[in-house]
Amino acid sequence: MCTNIVYEWLKTLQLPQYAESFVDNGYDDLEVCKQIGDPDLDAIGVAVPHHRRRIHEAVRRLKEADETAAGLYFTL
Repeated sequence: MCTNIVYEWLKTLQLPQYAESFVDNGYDDLEVCKQIGDPDLDAIGVAVPHHRRRIHEAVRRLKEADETAAGLYFTL
């Protein structure tokens, strides 16, 4: 499997074992990953509850980073 941003993101979450499933299910970009919900995690094969929580928390942080960056644009 080639290294990409989703693999690197999952690696920082200590969940690189899901990288291939993410990409196989179309989650090959962090923008797409921001839309992940429970049905998506089911399809990807993330069944371990604390892995699911870790991914949900990381998705929340990605969204918050976007909101922070958007606020910076308005202040310029």
